[in-house]
Amino acid sequence: MSDLNLDLHIAPMRPMKGAPPQGPGDEPMWSPMSATLIHGENEAILVDTLVTFDQVDELAEWIKGFGKRLVGIYVTHGHSDHWIGISRLREHFGDVPAWARPKVRQRAAFEATDPGLSGYWQSVFPGEIPARPDTPDALDGNTIELEGSEIRIIDIGWGDTEFSTIIHVPSIAAVVGGDVVYNEVHMMTAETDATTRQAWIDNLNEIAALDPKIVVSGHHRVGAPTNPESIGESQQYLRDFSKVVEAQETVEDIVEAMLELHPDRDNPRVVWHCAREAVKKREQA
Repeated sequence: MSDLNLDLHIAPMRPMKGAPPQGPGDEPMWSPMSATLIHGENEAILVDTLVTFDQVDELAEWIKGFGKRLVGIYVTHGHSDHWIGISRLREHFGDVPAWARPKVRQRAAFEATDPGLSGYWQSVFPGEIPARPDTPDALDGNTIELEGSEIRIIDIGWGDTEFSTIIHVPSIAAVVGGDVVYNEVHMMTAETDATTRQAWIDNLNEIAALDPKIVVSGHHRVGAPTNPESIGESQQYLRDFSKVVEAQETVEDIVEAMLELHPDRDNPRVVWHCAREAVKKREQA
C-alpha cells in the first residue's frame, strides 16, 4: 500500500464574455477554480478538469511535473466547468478514463447536448473550449483504489447543484469538496432556494463530521489555505444569503447587503447573478 499525497492547482479568476454590468462588481468574470491531484508513488488521479484550453494545458504541464502516470479523472458534479477539460487532457495523456457517479454523468451529458446550456458555455468562452466535448463515463461504485489505498466517493446531494459528490481520502484526512465547499470566493446559489440551501448547510455538517484536516474547494482563491474552516464559512455565507434574500426586495439591495457582509471574497459578479435569480424565483412564486 502506497502513502497517498494531495496537491492542488488553481486557475485564477479571469474575464469571460457576458452581459454588460448592471452595477459595480458585475463585470463578466469567471471565478478561480481548482483541480486536485491525488497520487501515490507511481500513479495519480485528477479530480475535476478546469475549463479553457489554456487553463487545461497549464494543468497538464503541472501534472507532468510530478512524473506520475495519470490513471483516471474523477468529476465531482455535472457543471461543465468541472469536466469540459476532459477532451483537452486526453490530448496530453491519451485515452485516460474519466468517471462520474451516474446522476453526475447524466447532468454532464445534458449540459453537453442541451442547446441552451451548451450554447451558454460556447458564448462565454468562444473558441476556448471544445465544440463537442467528451463527457465522463458512469462510475457505479463509490470507491476508487489507488496503489492499494482507498479513495471514497460520497454522494452528498445539494451543493451549488443537485447530486453533488465529494471525495474523501481517509488515509490523509482530506476532502475534495467540489462546489459544496467554497473558499474565499462568492458562492453560486442560483440553482437553490431557501429549502435547498438548508440541505446544502446540512451536507456541510456531513463533511465536518469526517473531521478532515485538508479541505479543497472547487472554487478556491489562489493562495487560500486548505484548512477545514472553509466548511463553517460556507455555511455562514449560505445562511446570510437566505436572510438577505428574505429581507431585501431588489437585486441591488441584495448585492449591497451581501457585499457588506462578505466584502473580501473573489468575484462579486456571482453575487449579482445569484441576486437576479433569487428575485426572479420570488416573482415567479
